Amino acid sequence: MGEKILVVDDEKEIADLVTLYLEGEGFTVFCHYQAADALACIREEKLDLAILDVMLPDMSGFVLCRKIREHYQYPVIMLTAKGEEMDKITGLTLGADDYITKPFLPLELVARVKAQLRRYKQYNAGGVEEEDILTCGGLVLNERTHECLLHEKPLLLTPTEFTILCILCKNRGKVVSAEELSMQIWGEAYFSKNSNTVTAHIRHLREKMGDSFENPRYIKTVWGYGYKIEG
Repeated sequence: MGEKILVVDDEKEIADLVTLYLEGEGFTVFCHYQAADALACIREEKLDLAILDVMLPDMSGFVLCRKIREHYQYPVIMLTAKGEEMDKITGLTLGADDYITKPFLPLELVARVKAQLRRYKQYNAGGVEEEDILTCGGLVLNERTHECLLHEKPLLLTPTEFTILCILCKNRGKVVSAEELSMQIWGEAYFSKNSNTVTAHIRHLREKMGDSFENPRYIKTVWGYGYKIEG
């Protein structure tokens, strides 16, 4: 394995415990308790995934996530307080790929990490085959290289955003429910009950595509059913 993972949490006990479990799975872990040290690590190391606590003493985890997304597309998992639904939605809107609520089981976090890394590596495997290319209404998606063009202009997408577009394009003209999207992306029944997660990603995708909520040209909401894309 050996993938490099950044863990940032000012609760030392949690950060150290997460580090212990991840290292036990063969990952290389950079553990920090404040954002300033994490930023230095982000600049110096070639990371594969970041785990960020929302509440940090010197900088919000949201701001740290946004700074990562300015330059990097590797997966980001946010750690949020129990019951803070707005924290989850905010993190996803800023480009996070997943979130986990405290308190959590370390083995659950490890499973989430592995799932995100599998998808990220799949998108960055390299090589181009004709069957890897999806085209739909001005969109061109390369499933192998994780590249996306909209009317010949590149879109910088997170792995989760890219997956959503791929699913919708493969089901062009058909409605895909939030539950179906959740199950195909995360593969866990937990997510199928939380449509806000998908909604946040859809909103962020529309912003990147220059689309509007009221009259979308690309991703259309079919009220009471789900989402579809045509073209």
